Amino acid sequence: MHSLKRMLLGLLIIAAIAAAGTLIPRPLLPRPSLAADGAARQVLVLSNPIHTDLAFPLDDETLARFPFLEASGLPVRHPLARWVIFGWGGRSFYLETPSWAELKALPVLRSLTVDQSVMHVEVLGEIDLNNPAVYSLSVGEDDFAHMAGTIAESFRMAGGKPEVIFGRSYGRSDLFFEANGRFNALLGCNTWTARVLRDGGLRTGFWNPLPASLTLSLSLFNK
Repeated sequence: MHSLKRMLLGLLIIAAIAAAGTLIPRPLLPRPSLAADGAARQVLVLSNPIHTDLAFPLDDETLARFPFLEASGLPVRHPLARWVIFGWGGRSFYLETPSWAELKALPVLRSLTVDQSVMHVEVLGEIDLNNPAVYSLSVGEDDFAHMAGTIAESFRMAGGKPEVIFGRSYGRSDLFFEANGRFNALLGCNTWTARVLRDGGLRTGFWNPLPASLTLSLSLFNK
């Protein structure tokens, strides 16, 4: 009975912390966009039940900011290519779980402790903006540049370029790269996404470990 009470108390504490992390904005006060000319760029947050990615329009400006995309062999010039997707996550879980059907115990265990991190980059065609798993945002040009800079800094560099992890992609239009930082469940892929968004002038929750927490805080604190 005492063990059950302790477990329930622990779950209540975690739930309270998660709620506070969603409802307390970070930063506490909003700031104006850095853009001075009124120009805006569209950025998408793509969610599944446990993970978020960021999608940038696959245009000349994005290619100029990430020149290694084409050099690494990604099909960025394909006539149907429209978006490039960036995601940061745990090495074991990311590389060994291309689909839910292939979920294994060891990658899950590593994600609950500490794991090395990787970047996943994928080229996509049209994305249905009405899909509930897609959250669309508009940021100024300078804010977009700050977001791109934070993403670029997440790649581990070797010889002046990101390190490709060969032979571990999910298909023909994606690649994995070595990344900076350590992954764990408390400071994982969704907190990385939130940090990139904050660097783009947006407000998130103070702590967003899950996609639902992040997208709710985005809707609460950004007009």
